[in-house]
Amino acid sequence: MELPAPLRQAVDAYLEGTPLSEIQGAAQRLSQRYRAETRDGALHVGDALAAKAYLATRLPATYAAVRQCLSETGARRQDFAPSHMLDVGAGPGTALWAALGEWPELGAATLVETSAAMRETGAKLAEALPVEARWHAAGVEGGLTDIAPADLVTLCYVLDELAPAVRDTLIDRLWALTANVLVIVEPGTPAGWQRILAARDRLIALGGNILAPCAHHAPCPIAAPDWCHFSRRVARSRLHRTAKGGEVPWEDEKFSYLAVSRHAPDDRPDRVLAPPKTASGMVRLKLCTSGGALDDRLVTRREGRTFKAARKTDWGDAF
Repeated sequence: MELPAPLRQAVDAYLEGTPLSEIQGAAQRLSQRYRAETRDGALHVGDALAAKAYLATRLPATYAAVRQCLSETGARRQDFAPSHMLDVGAGPGTALWAALGEWPELGAATLVETSAAMRETGAKLAEALPVEARWHAAGVEGGLTDIAPADLVTLCYVLDELAPAVRDTLIDRLWALTANVLVIVEPGTPAGWQRILAARDRLIALGGNILAPCAHHAPCPIAAPDWCHFSRRVARSRLHRTAKGGEVPWEDEKFSYLAVSRHAPDDRPDRVLAPPKTASGMVRLKLCTSGGALDDRLVTRREGRTFKAARKTDWGDAF
């Protein structure tokens, strides 16, 4: 996946004139904070240079992951056409761009972001978008007062930056602000999956209907050391490769997510939890089933259309 052309052009224009060495240094510091899941009271992106480093190194992968999660959400609720979204911990507006890719009719967005540098960056990038974007300077720990409910609420790569005591309160508040669909995205690590599981349990208790990726409301059948996560391959631009010190023209972004709705989906298909294993005349799929169990499914050529569907299926797809 690549960034949409308007976003890529806006990023290039915003970074123009900034020395590459400065972006590389800021990118390295930013990466260290993200990898360590540092919570020292300081913002990961606290100044303009850090915001530029984020655009050069993290934005493409974050966009790809969120875009995939919203696509899976839309597939489970094909009647869903949000007119207003609320993005909490919005960064430079990544989820807004991803939502427009899935729902071009989106007309308004409220974006909550603590970092002034991120707000300024996001507002600049979004100038050409056909959306009424309103930015709020607020921290998620403050209860999100004076924020109106929205059709679509997103919380992407935020829970990992919060103390455990804050997360439950935030999930409750976000559900109260959700008029229709709530989507949460976290890094695809064992710790990220545990945060998603905790949010899943809480939202089911609050009456939410799981749209994706789960095929059921039963307790998660996956046991450690395994964990539920997915992957999206991201094309790297020359600047992206240089800023990260990478050589290959792509990277794989691992993520875990949860999409929850006020309305039940029409169906609950099984979900492919790992890359399919193919051989001559057969495909082996690791599935999370609507019955709440894991299934190691072997699909053979004799199954006709099911076999053809299995051959086209990828990690993370409904089946």
